[in-house]
Amino acid sequence: MRKILNNDLFNHYIVKHAIENILDKEILKHAQLHFYEKEEHILEAETNLEYYYLLVDGKIKISYLFENGKSMLLKFYKEFNTIGDLELLKNIPIRCNIDAVEDTYLIAIPSDILRRQYVDNVKLLHHLVDSLSEKLYATINNTSYNFVYPLINRLSSYLIEHITDKNYIILNASFLEIAQFLGTTYRHLNRTFKDLESKEIIKLENKTVYILDEDRLQELSKNLYIKSL
Repeated sequence: MRKILNNDLFNHYIVKHAIENILDKEILKHAQLHFYEKEEHILEAETNLEYYYLLVDGKIKISYLFENGKSMLLKFYKEFNTIGDLELLKNIPIRCNIDAVEDTYLIAIPSDILRRQYVDNVKLLHHLVDSLSEKLYATINNTSYNFVYPLINRLSSYLIEHITDKNYIILNASFLEIAQFLGTTYRHLNRTFKDLESKEIIKLENKTVYILDEDRLQELSKNLYIKSL
């Protein structure tokens, strides 16, 4: 991790993501801009939250750590998001491992500063409620679909959410990561991709998925909304 002492870049991210709608100027006086290289560890489970982070550029991976040492991929964040909501409010150790998937910039605010101020800060309280509500909704939504619907429906929904205007998808996540996200195994995911290919709905070439029949894929998706990786 490197602290970036570049006020122009810092202010660029403040304006770009309208961060003054979340944090008062008095709090932003304590904020820093941190840079993490690709594959660098950002936060480690079971450690204390030193900084509350705002993801302003790059991509991160969040994995839940189980007591037996195994971990499960929960989410990728690429757009603006915040890290440490629950830990900040409950003053508990960090629950997940967080790693940079690509070069990433984060605005960091000391958690002790926020804990002293959030009770009397309406803007920050609104943000924390909205952030936690969105994350809870996404978790319940995805977990429920993973239990109820067959993999072909869940994978179809996942692909629908990623289709570009040119009717193809470049998979930024590995098959193993997608399998973990969809609650299945690598082998089952691979078989399901091949099943969609055999039905001439998609064509898979390396990390690119070409959509051959979007209507049938949409039908298979059952109009589910799988929050994307």
